[in-house]
Amino acid sequence: MTELALPPALIMVLGAFFIPAENGRGRKRLLLGLPLATLVLVWLVPEGASLRLPFLGVELNPVHATAEGRLFATIFAIMAFAGGLYALPRASRRELVAAYVYAGSAIGVTFAGDLITLFIFWELMAVGSTAVIIAADTEAARRAAFRYLLVHLLGGVLLMAGIIGHWVSSGSLAVEAMRPESFATALILIGLLVNAGAPPFSAWIADAYPEASPSGSVFLSAFTTKTAVFALLVMFPGTELLIWVGLYMVFYGILYALLENDMRRILAYSIVNQVGFMVCAIGIGTELALNGAAAHAFAHIIYKALLLMSAGGVLLMTGKRKCTDLGGLFQTMPRTAMHGIIGALAISAFPFTSGFVTKSLETAAASHEGLLVVWLLLLAASAGVFLHAGIKFPWFVFFQKDSGLRPPEPPVEMRRAMALFSFLCIAIGLFPAPLYAILPHPVDYQPYTVEHVVSQLQLLLFAGFAFFVLLGQMKRTLTISLDFDWFYRRFLRELGGEFAVRTAAARQRLEDRAYARARRFVANLYAHHGPHGILARTWPTGSMVLWVALMLGCTLLLYVL
Repeated sequence: MTELALPPALIMVLGAFFIPAENGRGRKRLLLGLPLATLVLVWLVPEGASLRLPFLGVELNPVHATAEGRLFATIFAIMAFAGGLYALPRASRRELVAAYVYAGSAIGVTFAGDLITLFIFWELMAVGSTAVIIAADTEAARRAAFRYLLVHLLGGVLLMAGIIGHWVSSGSLAVEAMRPESFATALILIGLLVNAGAPPFSAWIADAYPEASPSGSVFLSAFTTKTAVFALLVMFPGTELLIWVGLYMVFYGILYALLENDMRRILAYSIVNQVGFMVCAIGIGTELALNGAAAHAFAHIIYKALLLMSAGGVLLMTGKRKCTDLGGLFQTMPRTAMHGIIGALAISAFPFTSGFVTKSLETAAASHEGLLVVWLLLLAASAGVFLHAGIKFPWFVFFQKDSGLRPPEPPVEMRRAMALFSFLCIAIGLFPAPLYAILPHPVDYQPYTVEHVVSQLQLLLFAGFAFFVLLGQMKRTLTISLDFDWFYRRFLRELGGEFAVRTAAARQRLEDRAYARARRFVANLYAHHGPHGILARTWPTGSMVLWVALMLGCTLLLYVL
């Protein structure tokens, strides 16, 4: 099987650099062909196949095919295809190259069989995603990209330190299940959680993603946090700490999304919320829970991208991103509104959508394990999701009081990408069996029971009723929500400025002392070698001959001895 174990990631990563050389139809064929070719190769690599490469005294395994890796690589390739289609009308060449390197690196992580390969693709993802943000070519995007890179470099350092420590202590570099019982494995876990958007670094998602271009935000929503979910699922299943980390993320995302006025920041905080469900399920660790986390990640990439495609279309055609500036857009953007509604229903786990047949695996796992508190909190969070993403986003963008804006629909390629993902949201919801068939563990679960459908509808109807009763409180104003990123955006900068002021005097004294010593050295040098120095004086010829004779005599004496 080894001869068939070709790295699927190479098609995307290397093919990305041919994009600038193509124009028109050639570029379109390349953008759509690369993900499709990658998807084919993902399924051609036999499960269990591997590729061994010696490197600096260790053996790397850049291709290790597993059920989990194939599932995530499949949705990453589908996402790259739809993202490329959506980006066709407006994305710059820089953004497209960065996005495809980013997507290919995520696929590389899913096939990594050793921690070194995983780390290399992990860091390549950080570079690619940073470049995607910068490609928006605004000052806000450049600042956000710098902060984004700092956070991910920190996570990368922690991950690499943990990998080295784990290698030294265990002698193994295999990507396998482990426990955070040693300092090294705890560092690996923390490094993965940074990319997942776990506390206290959750704010980097809402800080950076909304500053990218409309197509850039779509790409960013899919890969970084989901590769972290994949790595946690493979390496730390059943780690109880993740249950509580996930629950924190769930309610953190809901709270900040409800407070937010920017439509893309609402959806960015919603990413944290949804990833929290997955992290919690990974912490539960049963086969049902792990299937739930994997299925939820698969479906989430689709409906979250669909929501951001809808929001990106609105931003592109109106130039506005705040809910207070929007409203009534369904009149001239009915297709964009329809796709946004389908995404909103899917993220809310409405029956007959993808969210209903995937997220319910996670709540069922909590119920089966007797985790009553966790189950109740997940149910409450499901209502919160409907409030902030299921109703708030489409209502304030498309249906609230008419803003007077009359934008047309976005370009046809963007509408086709939205139509593709809308179809998948409904198709997976109606026919979940194909998705269940590729999950990591055998599935014995029936989502469409009378009890489940009725209880979910009751939950959503109650949340919808609460939203409209509290509509006055739901309306946002032009405020700023402070988060932990305030520390490295403002506090640390001010602290650094204050430190610079306080140390300026000491620095000046050190510079004065160094300058004075340099002047004394030059003065002494001038005193001896200057035109009036001792060594610059003229000497009589006889005296010079005498000194030469003495030196020759000393040399002869030393030679004889």
